[in-house]
Amino acid sequence: MKFGIDRLLTQPSLRKPLAGRRVGLLAHPASLTRDLTHSLDALAALGTLELTCAFGPQHGLRGDKQDNMVESADFTDPVHGIPVFSLYGEVRRPTAAMMDGFDVLLVDLQDVGCRVYTFVTTLRYVLEEAARHRKSVWVLDRPNPIGRPVEGLRLLPGWESFVGAGPMPMRHGLTLGELARWFVTTLNLDVDCQVISMEGWNPYAPPGHGWPLGSRTWVNPSPNAPNLWMTRCYPGTVMLEGTTLSEGRGTTRPLELFGAPDLDAQEWLAAMQLLSAQWLRGCRPRTCWFEPTFHKHAGLLCAGVQVHVEDPLYYQHEAFRPWRLLALAFKALRRLRPDYPLWRDFPYEYERDRLAIDLINGGELLRRWVDDPAATSGDLDKLAGADEASWQAERQPFLIY
Repeated sequence: MKFGIDRLLTQPSLRKPLAGRRVGLLAHPASLTRDLTHSLDALAALGTLELTCAFGPQHGLRGDKQDNMVESADFTDPVHGIPVFSLYGEVRRPTAAMMDGFDVLLVDLQDVGCRVYTFVTTLRYVLEEAARHRKSVWVLDRPNPIGRPVEGLRLLPGWESFVGAGPMPMRHGLTLGELARWFVTTLNLDVDCQVISMEGWNPYAPPGHGWPLGSRTWVNPSPNAPNLWMTRCYPGTVMLEGTTLSEGRGTTRPLELFGAPDLDAQEWLAAMQLLSAQWLRGCRPRTCWFEPTFHKHAGLLCAGVQVHVEDPLYYQHEAFRPWRLLALAFKALRRLRPDYPLWRDFPYEYERDRLAIDLINGGELLRRWVDDPAATSGDLDKLAGADEASWQAERQPFLIY
């Protein structure tokens, strides 16, 4: 198969409209060609494009920034001599001066298929500014590595943030190219937006179910996205960022496991099974011990659960529901330890007045469900099911593959 960048490089007819126009590139470390050449280097090597600037999203063009709210600075690329602007530094939305540096912006970002992953919001901001400044945006499409399934509550009006670009559920099931089409329509943007689509991508094909396992190398799009298994868990485990529980940062399996000191993992997993065994389907949860070397509970022995989704023997793509699984973990902990200080109150993605767990979920419904002793799994299923069904219908016109 070919990603958007590969088609642009190998098909001169696709590049023809770029002749005589200044070209910028929005990229990160996973912006690679089939042979693992970075897109910036590959485009420069063509010798026919006028590359005038580059942009880096959260974690930077080089992907060197480890955590949330760790900013990247602007710099000059030492090889190509062009300015590299940070969209996660002094600004998160490109300024007029930045927009003045190009005519066409190529967006080549590997996403992970989750609303909270901030490349989605960066895409929205770029499209809005391109409409305002009469610039063109070309999305060089890449796979959604977790495929087409949809899960989670839709973001509610007024809950937009850097981790919530619009009223989509947690797991949206679209590529960035398809999301660009949705943004242009739903935001009524008057912008020249084109998608250089992929060839041969089948989001339903096993064993990758979205990611072309065996034919493309996985490279971290952000420091804590080390493999496909993390991306499968992430629509659930990202909620741990809004809790006092460790999400495994500071271990070798970030966002695939969760836990904390002074918890009984066996008791916890048993409580999850008792509350809603069906929400544990499609994966193999396993109790474990871990000691983070940094971040939450650094240097402390944690008891927790690792969510295994790598083995076809027990991984079922359509059955696995990571958002419900982690919601269940929170609910079970509330049943076992009603006074456990679960929700973490701290500045999260530049928001200081609203709880991180609510920003992550695009509203207060998930937290309220967890904290309500009378609320059942059926109650959350009803809320989320309606949102999931409406999104399935809304996204249909924007599908490319």
